[in-house]
Amino acid sequence: MTAQDKAAHRPRPAAAGGAVSAPWLMLLALCAAFLMSNVYRTAAAILAPELQARWGYTPQQLGVFAAAFHFAFGVPQFVMGVGIDLYGLRRTVLAVFPLTVLGALLSAFSVDYPVLVLGQVLIGIGCAPAFVVCTVFIARRFEARRFAAVSGTALAFGSLGMLLTGTPLAWLVQAHSVQTAFGVMAALSALAWVVVYAVVREPPLPASETRTVGLWPALCEFGRLLRLPQTLGIMALGSVVYAAFITLRGLWLGPMLVARYGYSLLESGHVALAVSVVALLGPPVFGRLDPGPRTRRRWLVAGTLLMAALFVGLTFAQAPWAGGALLLLIGSVSGYAVLQYADVRAAYPESQTGRALAAFTMAMFLGIALMQWLTGLVAQAAKGAGLDPYAAVLWAIALMLVLGAAMFAWLPAHNEGRPAAPVSGS
Repeated sequence: MTAQDKAAHRPRPAAAGGAVSAPWLMLLALCAAFLMSNVYRTAAAILAPELQARWGYTPQQLGVFAAAFHFAFGVPQFVMGVGIDLYGLRRTVLAVFPLTVLGALLSAFSVDYPVLVLGQVLIGIGCAPAFVVCTVFIARRFEARRFAAVSGTALAFGSLGMLLTGTPLAWLVQAHSVQTAFGVMAALSALAWVVVYAVVREPPLPASETRTVGLWPALCEFGRLLRLPQTLGIMALGSVVYAAFITLRGLWLGPMLVARYGYSLLESGHVALAVSVVALLGPPVFGRLDPGPRTRRRWLVAGTLLMAALFVGLTFAQAPWAGGALLLLIGSVSGYAVLQYADVRAAYPESQTGRALAAFTMAMFLGIALMQWLTGLVAQAAKGAGLDPYAAVLWAIALMLVLGAAMFAWLPAHNEGRPAAPVSGS
């Protein structure tokens, strides 16, 4: 990174008037795309009962349907990180996000299973840079000490998308159809693209940077970053924490409430809405409670084990009120995951922020894809054996949380928040 580029992206102190609001306004505009990615990643929980009832999709097919978005979201993350570092976050998100519109329209005009999965793949690729551009923007435009707090606020704003996949989406599907729901999501995605195009600006990359740094060297640096000793533990935890909440909220919540507790689709939408509300309050709270690098890792391990215990508790909750209470508690506790971004921010040198956050995001969403696919297999196997498929799913999620926490605790860590050695000569 050149001296000019570092100066352009160095966090700037707050000034008077418009200078104060401009970074926040641009961040909120970027969060509009992130909000839509939250819509898509949690829509399956409300669409699933209808897909089961009308088209006879099996639990395994539902798992693949939901996982397709997250797999397509996670795989391109390293390319998105390189694109952000080389070409800028605005250009990256504007170039890729239109695929969400294409995928949603494809799904709106067909309910054939392969077409729906293809639509999920296109949507996942289109949403791939949606949150990493927010975290990179925060790292470049806000002071390092505010990173966790501002990231928590951005997570909370983007999580408003989950509110749309509660009661509003349930009503839309029940009153109209799955195809109508996808058509509305396509229109909202197009609107989000326009907002980013109109509002977001960033300093141009220096000509010397674009001439001397190529795609292949950048990819090699990305590979070296993945081989650093602290990376494996960070990625292991990152692949299960958010995955646990999204696998529940984004896939199994609706079918479980309908089949296990006798809720209607609209009533399950109300519960999903309530869980989403408490979930979006968590990140800004935990962001402000960030204990700092010395104890942050212990908080992350403890929070993960608590989440695992709550999932186990949910397997024993037979009464609707008990299940609802535990779902709300899981939603509120899930906000501790925002501390992972601060942990990643502290673990790598500033010049690698884009690629480090992209690598973490890749692990997080590939973890979601793997967890949703595996829980689909578990549910199908449990159903075939005459067991409660939803209890089996919850136990599987709890086990994966414990394994992720153990790897994070036992594998090498970065040195108490001091950046690791650069992975290249930059």
